[in-house]
Amino acid sequence: IKRVSANRTILMVEHNLNVVANLSDTITVLTRGQVLAEGDYATVSSNPEVRQAYMGAGDA
Repeated sequence: IKRVSANRTILMVEHNLNVVANLSDTITVLTRGQVLAEGDYATVSSNPEVRQAYMGAGDA
């Protein structure tokens, strides 16, 4: 994917965070059809709203 995406925009739907981290320059996280967060992996994965919605942070 990295090789064929040079100088192109690729839209990918993926829930495996390891894949997302390795392939993406910019990540847009959606919830219920609305943008929840956008940025690089470090920014998005540390966003408290993203962590709560997709990683279950704080759930007991």
